[in-house]
Amino acid sequence: MQATPRLIDTQVPASVKGVVLVLHGGGARRHSMRVSPAQLSVLRMIPVAARIAQAAPDLVVQRLLNSFRGWDSEHTPLRDVAWAVDQAARRFGPDVPVSLVGHSLGGRAALLACRLPQVRSAVALAPWLHPHEGRLDASGRDVLIVHGDEDRIASPANAAAVARDLGETARVGYVTVRGGSHSMLRHHHVFDAIAAQFVRATVGGQPARGQWGEVVSQVLGGERWVTVTP
Repeated sequence: MQATPRLIDTQVPASVKGVVLVLHGGGARRHSMRVSPAQLSVLRMIPVAARIAQAAPDLVVQRLLNSFRGWDSEHTPLRDVAWAVDQAARRFGPDVPVSLVGHSLGGRAALLACRLPQVRSAVALAPWLHPHEGRLDASGRDVLIVHGDEDRIASPANAAAVARDLGETARVGYVTVRGGSHSMLRHHHVFDAIAAQFVRATVGGQPARGQWGEVVSQVLGGERWVTVTP
C-alpha cells in the first residue's frame, strides 16, 4: 500500500476565518517507515491542537500525519505540508489564510513551508534546524520560534541563527522558555499557550489574551527576542 499523508480534524467551525495545520516531528526508525497515529511525536501534538482550538474557535484546526517518518533525501515532510495546504484551499476556499504550527522536524517544516502563498504565519516549537535555513524570502509572514534553553536535541543556537536570517524578510519573534526541554513535557502549557495565542492573533484576527498572550503581543509589537520564566 502506498504511503499517503492524512489530515485529522480537531475543529471545523461553521464559519471559517482561517486554517491551522499542526505538524508533528519524529525521526526515522528505519528506511521509509510509515507514520503511526500512536507514535509519541504524533501524540505530542494532540494537546497543542486542542489548545489552539480552545483559543480560536473560528479557526479550523487539523493535525497532519506525514507519509513517512523522519526527513531524508528521498522523503521530507514539505511535500506533505504542501498537499495539506492545497487540501485546505479546496475544502475551505483559496483565500482562507493558513498557519503552520510544528514541533521539532515539524517546526522545521513549518518554517521552510511558510513561503507557500496561502500561509500567513508559522510557529516552530523546539525546531530542529540547520543554521542556514532561514535564508529564504518569507515576506509578509509572521513567524514565531519558541525554544527551551535546556533543549539537548534541537540546537537553540541554530534556531536563533534561522530567526535572525528570517527577520530580513518576515516579522519574526524568538521566545526562550527557561527550563524548557525538547519534549515540551516540562512547561508544556507555556509552549501550547504561546502557539495558540500567536495563531489566534495572526490568522484568527483576534487580539492575543492572557499571560502568554502578552508575550505574543510583545513579538507582534516588534520585540524580536523575549525570554519567559514559567
